[in-house]
Amino acid sequence: MSESAIKPRIGIIGTGAIGGFYGVMLARAGFDVHFLLRSEFDAVSRDGLTVDSQVHGLLKLDKVQAYACAADMPPCDWLLIGAKTTGNGGVASAIVQAAAPGAKVLLLQNGLGVEDALRAVLPDALHLLGGLCFVCVHRTGPGQITHQAFGAVNIGYHSGPADAPTRNHWVEQGASLFHQAGIDSVAMDNLDLARWQKLVWNVPYNGLSVLLNASTTPLMADADSRALIQGLMAEVVQGAQACGHVLPEGYAEHLLKVTGHMPDYRPSMYHDFTERRPLELDAIYARPLATALAAGCDMPKVRALYHALAFIDRNNR
Repeated sequence: MSESAIKPRIGIIGTGAIGGFYGVMLARAGFDVHFLLRSEFDAVSRDGLTVDSQVHGLLKLDKVQAYACAADMPPCDWLLIGAKTTGNGGVASAIVQAAAPGAKVLLLQNGLGVEDALRAVLPDALHLLGGLCFVCVHRTGPGQITHQAFGAVNIGYHSGPADAPTRNHWVEQGASLFHQAGIDSVAMDNLDLARWQKLVWNVPYNGLSVLLNASTTPLMADADSRALIQGLMAEVVQGAQACGHVLPEGYAEHLLKVTGHMPDYRPSMYHDFTERRPLELDAIYARPLATALAAGCDMPKVRALYHALAFIDRNNR
């Protein structure tokens, strides 16, 4: 049997909105998927996982291969990391426990430099890839996920024991997993560029949803908040350029147009705030600010938003 005919075993580390959605989609496509959970283990083991999707309909995974401890998981060929960056302190040990030899670790997280921090504590034999999720999805209860729109995952290779052709092979295989599950996926040659592109959306909408207590539709409808969004986007584009990453012409305007036509959405940081979880300020704000400043570009609007969010985050917790 050829390698392409053997479906790899997939592990989900962090079965929240992101991990749950993609894990259910992959399981429904016939992949052997194993889910690591913490607080929701009992509920998911009993009731399964449900995705209420405006794109795919009501999806139910009744028999979930669920685990409360990574050491109990079988060795997985691919590990999809859906945990928040604020929980990365415990992610490395879970990866090591659940990874098959030479496993591919796909980091489905927002922000800049997230792979660098994890790479330092992973075995050299593991392949580390980054995944940029373009999806409107949120958790509504234990094992309950609502999917409003989109779903694409763009993938790039970060580091590991592979030469250039082999890196391309693993990126293409990762994209193929999602394609088989009915999800768009594109191989990215430059992972840092891809992360800066995602920041153009994440920086304004995540932060302003918390600061102004607003979802995307009212943020886009109000002239003042829309102007603030545009100013923040422009600074992120400038920061990326200072770091050597030239974004496509009109990219910020394209994101504004897409956001204006998508369903009303509360970004992940808003849900973290309302549920009194730590906000992902380091990866989405502090690191991009420091990286751009080191390249000679300050982003004063982004910096002001970051300081306001830091104050809110400390008082919220």
